[in-house]
Amino acid sequence: MPPPSHLLVAKVKVQLKLAIARLRMVQKRDEALSKQQRRAMAQLLEAGKIDSARIRVENIIRSDITTELHEILELYCELLLARAGLLEALTCDPGLEEAVKSIMYAAPKTEIKELQQVRTILAEKFGKDFVTQAMENHGGKVSEKVVKKLSVTPPKEELIVGYLEEIAKAYGVNWPKKAPTDLGDPPDFVDDDDDGNPSGGQAQKNFEEPLAGEDSEDREVEARAELSKATPPRSFGPASPLHVNPPSPSTDNIHPKVTLNSMELKPSKRMTDAAAPKKAATPKKGSIADGVPDVDELAKRFAALKR
Repeated sequence: MPPPSHLLVAKVKVQLKLAIARLRMVQKRDEALSKQQRRAMAQLLEAGKIDSARIRVENIIRSDITTELHEILELYCELLLARAGLLEALTCDPGLEEAVKSIMYAAPKTEIKELQQVRTILAEKFGKDFVTQAMENHGGKVSEKVVKKLSVTPPKEELIVGYLEEIAKAYGVNWPKKAPTDLGDPPDFVDDDDDGNPSGGQAQKNFEEPLAGEDSEDREVEARAELSKATPPRSFGPASPLHVNPPSPSTDNIHPKVTLNSMELKPSKRMTDAAAPKKAATPKKGSIADGVPDVDELAKRFAALKR
């Protein structure tokens, strides 16, 4: 008869914490060894022992793959530790099935003993049939990354060459061998057409140009300067005292309008009249523009003066 669920959960929590600590320690160890191996690869490339470097670089690739596998398993252990309460159920929770089966699948193929203890406790909790499904990956519940990183297929040629190039670049080794012309173009071949101080053949070409072309070039430069200074006239558009920029169009409103309190903002009659062209003013009655007064009006004025 298996022990109660809460006792198994307590045991697995302890082993998960130990497994996480062990995985982190192994990752740091592998990183230190990888640095030493990369330095050795750089020395082989510098000495010209390319065949030996191609063979030994596979160990570095395998070490990096193992480190990545340990990182994935560490995340799964942290997930199980955070959701340890779900492990008390009789069956495995669907949210934990991938993590549990991935650990069961990878634990026998790693050197982490604490991880194997976690597998033993989980096997005791969920039964032998569950372990068999995990080892044979029925239903594809095991993580694809875990399955791929545990495969024993040799690395591809492109990956090997890429590793060697990165190692050579990191340690300043000229590999693959590059000719001096590949390192950079001579300064005489630099295109300085737009530079104010041309050099090399371009400068010689500028001196050999006829002087008659200088006037046309000066006029063209002046024309461009005048064009850049040109601005639209201020009187462009309606002479309205109110100016509101319309909102920018969006996918929800392709043609937006300026609104105020859910009403479309339209120009008032006064604004429309101000924008309309003004008519010529009509002369007032009795002004000088009416002409000379008639005889009857002059007679009345003289009579008023005699009084």
